[in-house]
Amino acid sequence: MTFTFRLALPSERADADRILRAAFTPYLRRLGREIPPDYYGWLPASIERGDLFVAEEGGVVVGVAATERREKELFLDRLAVDPAKQGAGLGRWLLERLDEVAHARGDLTLSLVTAEMMDHLIKLYGSHGFEIVHRGPPDHGKDVHTRVRMVKKL
Repeated sequence: MTFTFRLALPSERADADRILRAAFTPYLRRLGREIPPDYYGWLPASIERGDLFVAEEGGVVVGVAATERREKELFLDRLAVDPAKQGAGLGRWLLERLDEVAHARGDLTLSLVTAEMMDHLIKLYGSHGFEIVHRGPPDHGKDVHTRVRMVKKL
């Protein structure tokens, strides 16, 4: 596997939307929700700010990392891998690239929030050095499933 990691281009908005929808549809369905048509309407602004990264293989986008810069912290809002590439280590590879981004920016931590019921994600993030620092209801109130906030000190 030979992937390239870089900032997303404005022309890749549809590719990012496709990967995010494919990866997150099962996640949201487990939470009892569906992805509405405008769910990823924030992508153009994220690309413009330089907060959306992609992994490409052979000129095709196969992974997406949506981030948000915070005070000395890089928040991972979404990490999505094309279902055809899941299980191949691309998620771990993307997390390693995000470590590099955070270090280069001088961030002290990486953080994220995921559903507590998603054991496989908690295991993935835990194996990458993230620790659970908080459990509670989601801020958005769209479902009742407990979320965990995970932080990795750099």
